[in-house]
Amino acid sequence: MRITNSLGKVLMLGLAVVLMSGTLSFAKSSTYDYKFKIHNNTRQKIVAVKVAEEGSKEWGDFDVADGIAAGATETMVWDKSTDNGKCNWWFKAKFANGEWSDAVKFDFCEKDLVIEFN
Repeated sequence: MRITNSLGKVLMLGLAVVLMSGTLSFAKSSTYDYKFKIHNNTRQKIVAVKVAEEGSKEWGDFDVADGIAAGATETMVWDKSTDNGKCNWWFKAKFANGEWSDAVKFDFCEKDLVIEFN
């Protein structure tokens, strides 16, 4: 009886590990579903980014941490709150000299999207 009890524990532990690894891989893949890149092709550091969903007059802040250096490319990840949003968004950047870029519309459903500021 002792062998059966130990075998049952091992099987249950193995099943738990398999289920947990499946859950972790799902969580990991869904974390990065909506990502894109920003390439700063200017001589000024990008210090802020604002976005507005197509049809909206409200602009929200996009977290660029310490900014995007001149000539650099950074990967950005959308917040989960935008998962059910539209594909088209307006986008503008603020540079270290205080100037803002013109607002430009991008399709964020496009795979491997790179937004370039010139």
